[in-house]
Amino acid sequence: MKQGMGNSEACRIVGISRSSGTRWRHGHTVVLKSGDIKKYSPISHQKPAVISARFLSELERITIADLLHARRSIRAIALELGRSPSTVSREIRRNIHEPSGNYRPRTAQRTAERRRSRHRNGKIASNPELREFVRNT
Repeated sequence: MKQGMGNSEACRIVGISRSSGTRWRHGHTVVLKSGDIKKYSPISHQKPAVISARFLSELERITIADLLHARRSIRAIALELGRSPSTVSREIRRNIHEPSGNYRPRTAQRTAERRRSRHRNGKIASNPELREFVRNT
Protein backbone atom coordinates (compact mmCIF):
# COMPACT_ATOMS: atom_id res chain seq x y z
CA MET A 1 0.00 0.00 0.00
CA LYS A 2 2.92 2.36 0.62
CA GLN A 3 3.86 1.81 -3.03
CA GLY A 4 0.53 3.27 -4.12
CA MET A 5 -1.50 0.13 -4.71
CA GLY A 6 -5.02 -0.20 -3.41
CA ASN A 7 -6.36 -2.56 -0.77
CA SER A 8 -7.62 -5.19 -3.24
CA GLU A 9 -4.36 -5.43 -5.17
CA ALA A 10 -2.21 -5.54 -2.02
CA CYS A 11 -4.41 -8.27 -0.52
CA ARG A 12 -4.21 -10.31 -3.73
CA ILE A 13 -0.39 -10.15 -3.63
CA VAL A 14 -0.20 -11.08 0.06
CA GLY A 15 -2.86 -13.79 -0.34
CA ILE A 16 -5.48 -12.58 2.13
CA SER A 17 -9.11 -11.51 1.82
CA ARG A 18 -10.00 -7.86 1.26
CA SER A 19 -11.85 -7.68 4.58
CA SER A 20 -8.74 -8.94 6.42
CA GLY A 21 -6.64 -6.36 4.61
CA THR A 22 -9.03 -3.61 5.63
CA ARG A 23 -8.90 -4.73 9.26
CA TRP A 24 -5.09 -4.81 9.15
CA ARG A 25 -4.95 -1.41 7.52
CA HIS A 26 -7.34 0.40 9.87
CA GLY A 27 -7.01 -1.73 13.01
CA HIS A 28 -9.84 -3.47 14.80
CA THR A 29 -11.13 -4.66 18.16
CA VAL A 30 -12.00 -8.25 19.06
CA VAL A 31 -14.10 -9.37 22.03
CA LEU A 32 -12.75 -12.72 23.22
CA LYS A 33 -14.94 -15.53 24.63
CA SER A 34 -13.64 -14.67 28.08
CA GLY A 35 -15.11 -11.18 27.67
CA ASP A 36 -11.71 -9.54 27.38
CA ILE A 37 -11.21 -6.95 24.67
CA LYS A 38 -8.16 -7.17 22.43
CA LYS A 39 -7.27 -4.18 20.24
CA TYR A 40 -5.16 -4.49 17.11
CA SER A 41 -3.56 -1.24 16.04
CA PRO A 42 -3.55 -0.22 12.37
CA ILE A 43 -0.54 -1.09 10.22
CA SER A 44 -0.62 2.31 8.54
CA HIS A 45 -0.53 5.54 10.46
CA GLN A 46 -1.92 8.06 8.04
CA LYS A 47 -1.82 11.72 8.93
CA PRO A 48 -5.09 13.55 8.35
CA ALA A 49 -4.97 15.34 5.03
CA VAL A 50 -4.73 19.12 5.07
CA ILE A 51 -7.66 20.42 3.08
CA SER A 52 -7.46 23.60 1.05
CA ALA A 53 -9.54 26.53 2.32
CA ARG A 54 -11.27 26.69 -1.04
CA PHE A 55 -13.30 23.61 -0.02
CA LEU A 56 -16.07 23.86 2.56
CA SER A 57 -15.08 22.65 6.02
CA GLU A 58 -17.27 20.59 8.32
CA LEU A 59 -17.75 23.65 10.54
CA GLU A 60 -18.99 25.66 7.54
CA ARG A 61 -21.40 22.85 6.65
CA ILE A 62 -22.75 22.81 10.21
CA THR A 63 -23.17 26.60 10.03
CA ILE A 64 -25.11 26.22 6.78
CA ALA A 65 -27.43 23.69 8.43
CA ASP A 66 -27.97 25.92 11.49
CA LEU A 67 -28.72 29.00 9.39
CA LEU A 68 -31.06 27.04 7.11
CA HIS A 69 -32.88 25.83 10.22
CA ALA A 70 -33.15 29.49 11.30
CA ARG A 71 -34.75 30.19 7.89
CA ARG A 72 -31.94 32.46 6.65
CA SER A 73 -31.64 33.02 2.90
CA ILE A 74 -28.87 31.50 0.82
CA ARG A 75 -27.40 34.98 0.22
CA ALA A 76 -27.39 35.72 3.97
CA ILE A 77 -25.68 32.39 4.68
CA ALA A 78 -23.10 33.05 1.96
CA LEU A 79 -22.41 36.52 3.34
CA GLU A 80 -21.89 35.15 6.85
CA LEU A 81 -19.50 32.43 5.60
CA GLY A 82 -17.67 34.73 3.21
CA ARG A 83 -18.55 32.44 0.31
CA SER A 84 -20.32 32.89 -2.99
CA PRO A 85 -24.10 32.32 -2.93
CA SER A 86 -23.66 29.83 -5.77
CA THR A 87 -21.27 27.78 -3.61
CA VAL A 88 -23.79 27.60 -0.76
CA SER A 89 -26.67 26.87 -3.15
CA ARG A 90 -24.71 24.08 -4.86
CA GLU A 91 -23.73 22.58 -1.50
CA ILE A 92 -27.35 22.49 -0.33
CA ARG A 93 -28.63 21.14 -3.64
CA ARG A 94 -26.02 18.34 -3.71
CA ASN A 95 -26.54 17.24 -0.12
CA ILE A 96 -30.23 17.63 0.58
CA HIS A 97 -31.86 14.53 2.10
CA GLU A 98 -34.67 13.81 -0.37
CA PRO A 99 -37.30 12.22 1.89
CA SER A 100 -37.12 14.87 4.62
CA GLY A 101 -35.85 17.83 2.59
CA ASN A 102 -33.27 18.60 5.30
CA TYR A 103 -29.63 19.45 4.75
CA ARG A 104 -27.39 17.07 6.71
CA PRO A 105 -23.92 18.55 7.28
CA ARG A 106 -22.11 15.47 8.61
CA THR A 107 -23.39 13.30 5.78
CA ALA A 108 -22.31 16.05 3.35
CA GLN A 109 -18.83 16.08 4.91
CA ARG A 110 -18.45 12.29 4.64
CA THR A 111 -19.60 12.42 1.02
CA ALA A 112 -17.07 15.17 0.24
CA GLU A 113 -14.29 13.17 1.91
CA ARG A 114 -15.18 10.09 -0.15
CA ARG A 115 -15.16 12.16 -3.36
CA ARG A 116 -11.67 13.45 -2.66
CA SER A 117 -9.05 11.71 -4.77
CA ARG A 118 -6.21 9.72 -3.25
CA HIS A 119 -2.64 10.56 -4.11
CA ARG A 120 -1.10 7.98 -6.43
CA ASN A 121 2.21 7.84 -8.24
CA GLY A 122 1.81 8.45 -11.95
CA LYS A 123 2.63 5.87 -14.59
CA ILE A 124 5.85 7.60 -15.59
CA ALA A 125 7.09 7.85 -11.99
CA SER A 126 6.38 4.20 -11.22
CA ASN A 127 7.66 2.65 -14.47
CA PRO A 128 11.45 3.06 -15.02
CA GLU A 129 11.32 1.89 -18.67
CA LEU A 130 8.56 4.34 -19.55
CA ARG A 131 10.35 7.13 -17.68
CA GLU A 132 13.56 6.46 -19.63
CA PHE A 133 11.65 6.34 -22.92
CA VAL A 134 10.00 9.69 -22.23
CA ARG A 135 13.27 11.22 -21.12
CA ASN A 136 14.99 10.15 -24.39
CA THR A 137 12.25 11.41 -26.72
